[in-house]
Amino acid sequence: MATVPPKPRAAYVCNACGAAQPKWSGQCADCGAWNSVEEATRPPPSQHRAAVRGGFAGAAQSEIQSLADLKPEERVRTGTGIGELDRVLGGGLVIGSVVLLGGDPGIGKSTLLLQACESLGAQHPVLYVSGEESPQQIGLRARRLGVTGAGIRLLAETCVERVLALAEREGPRVIVVDSIQTLYTDLLPSAPGSVSQVRETAAQLVRFAKRADTAVFLVGHVTKEGALAGPRVLEHMVDTVLYFEGEAGGPFRMVRAIKNRFGAVNELGVFAMGDRGLREVRNPSAIFLSRHDQPVPGSVVMVTREGTRPLLVEVQALVDESPLANPRRVALGLDQNRLAMLLAVLHRHGGIGMFNQDVFVNVVGGVRISETAADLPLVLAVLSSYRDRPLPLELMAFGEIGLSGEVRPVPNGPDRLREAAKHGIRRAIVPAGNVPKEGVEGLEILAVKTLAAAIEGV
Repeated sequence: MATVPPKPRAAYVCNACGAAQPKWSGQCADCGAWNSVEEATRPPPSQHRAAVRGGFAGAAQSEIQSLADLKPEERVRTGTGIGELDRVLGGGLVIGSVVLLGGDPGIGKSTLLLQACESLGAQHPVLYVSGEESPQQIGLRARRLGVTGAGIRLLAETCVERVLALAEREGPRVIVVDSIQTLYTDLLPSAPGSVSQVRETAAQLVRFAKRADTAVFLVGHVTKEGALAGPRVLEHMVDTVLYFEGEAGGPFRMVRAIKNRFGAVNELGVFAMGDRGLREVRNPSAIFLSRHDQPVPGSVVMVTREGTRPLLVEVQALVDESPLANPRRVALGLDQNRLAMLLAVLHRHGGIGMFNQDVFVNVVGGVRISETAADLPLVLAVLSSYRDRPLPLELMAFGEIGLSGEVRPVPNGPDRLREAAKHGIRRAIVPAGNVPKEGVEGLEILAVKTLAAAIEGV
């Protein structure tokens, strides 16, 4: 008598963390995300066990080893031909690593990787796997970008088993998968892009990369909140996570490293988008500084630190009388909650209240600043706009402001001062703990310990 195969059982899975739920609910019980639980089809136990076999490191069977007996291998990096991308990767692409690149639709993920494949194809065999475009469409984009395609092989396929079988036969050293949300595995019956499909297809690609010593680029979609679509475990499986940032319609794009096992995190690569693709911006400080002809109220230059690179940006503020009962606090490129906190500190320790004023703050060029060194320039820009008194063009500031009104030092103060002096800054207002003993040639430094002293200095 023939055995009837077991039917797939219905399950509910959180698309944020991948946790399985016994029934649908509005909030995931594991991660707390709202409206993230979706119905999925769970495979029979036999298929499920086959789907998750093996580890992410590529070894089916492991042995216990002594850490002292291991000989460290020097991982040779391969240049991608794009200096800003190499900077974000930590000095180049490590063969055998898996890189996840995420960003908004149309921001330039496929363009950047296709341009990188041009240089990589001259050094190693490259396989470009597309689940969204046909080879003819990729060819049209390559001609527009001036990519000759030498050494680049194309494959339009969405089944991960078929992709890996052809990759075994082709033997590439670099694989680009565009995108991971379009791939599926025959071991799971759920639709492509679901939590289980993204997790399993990525796991198979990671295992192949470690076993075959092949570098893999994964293009990832993002949700409307800006986070990478699919389970969070996807970011844990890969070696490097890069985010593409930039304002819609703006000319500049930033690639930021969020995770990097082979280099420093929070590195930033700056590009300019044109009709011929992405172009490197080797001196982004000169781009982000508008350099007004005349001093204008509400504008202050600061030096932020992105990885190992000091970067000069302009912080602008607009303070205007509010017709609303609750004045607006809007911050673009900065933390809005921190803006509200600094306004409270300004009132408590500076004696200046803005209860009936709308406050708008913006960082020129679409740069996002998350470090606390932006506190002092933000407050000075707000004061300059509130008093309608412009600050000198050759002035810059940085420093963290505490709740008790003190100005605290920030990391890498001397490097920030030297970078400012190279771009024509002649006066700096900085925390007393960041003033170098030998000073900086051509730069007048005003050391402050409190917010009140900084206000008096301007």
